[in-house]
Amino acid sequence: MDDVEILLVEDNPADVELTLRALKKNSIANRVQVAEDGEVVLNFLFGHGEFSSRNTDNKPKVVLLDLNLPKVDGLEVLRTIKSNPKTQAIPVVVLTTSKQETDIIESYRLGANSYIVKPVDFEKFVDSVRELGMYWLSINQPPL
Repeated sequence: MDDVEILLVEDNPADVELTLRALKKNSIANRVQVAEDGEVVLNFLFGHGEFSSRNTDNKPKVVLLDLNLPKVDGLEVLRTIKSNPKTQAIPVVVLTTSKQETDIIESYRLGANSYIVKPVDFEKFVDSVRELGMYWLSINQPPL
């Protein structure tokens, strides 16, 4: 649980399954934690609630964040992650169906590292996830 590379924040079970399949197909499915709402992801990152015994020094290499979430919406999750010194260096990739310019602008204003609109076509989605995984897990150099 502590050694998570990808924190997938997605409330739609079909999209979770699709993303996990795409990660597995590209051999980057190891160490993925799924959070189904904004409250769970914040509890995970900050060691609250059911994650109170988790070592929060072990941060994910990347957070894949949907914007449309129950309890705490994605923009508020992004705001919280990027405004806290303990988590602000974690790369956050917004992975959502929203093409609204206001969502894109606000995501970048709040510190998103990337904004990707989920492709409808499965093969295009698999390609997007492969490129995303390769970059954030293999190529990107995170701060020490």
